[in-house]
Amino acid sequence: MIQITFVSNNGKTATAPPNSNLLRVSLREQGGIPFKCGGGLCGTCKCHIDSGLEHTDEVKAKEKKLLTEQELASGHRLACQTFVNGDISVSWQPRATAAAGRPAPNPASSAAATARTAPAPAAASASGDTKEPESSAG
Repeated sequence: MIQITFVSNNGKTATAPPNSNLLRVSLREQGGIPFKCGGGLCGTCKCHIDSGLEHTDEVKAKEKKLLTEQELASGHRLACQTFVNGDISVSWQPRATAAAGRPAPNPASSAAATARTAPAPAAASASGDTKEPESSAG
């Protein structure tokens, strides 16, 4: 069995058989590595192999699309694409911090969404006063 230390999850440790997928071990053992797609498309499971990089398999083409050469050289991997054959320590950027690094939503698109759902304003008369709807009862 190999040991995986989830540094960003208070150093939680888990054991797994050799050639285990890092994200699957994290899910099974509640290691805490964030994820969305699980298929190497979104990059949410980007993590850093703090120690034991030599115990991971080769970098996949999907990782090369989402991670820079510099990130890969410094030990970053996608957990969903990484298989582990020996003891490793892994860390990642917590979700709240990762979300803070994203660009703010476009206010124009938010205004357009609000305009679609907001009730229409009351009709204005030539004097600028708002006109109340006429009652049919009388």
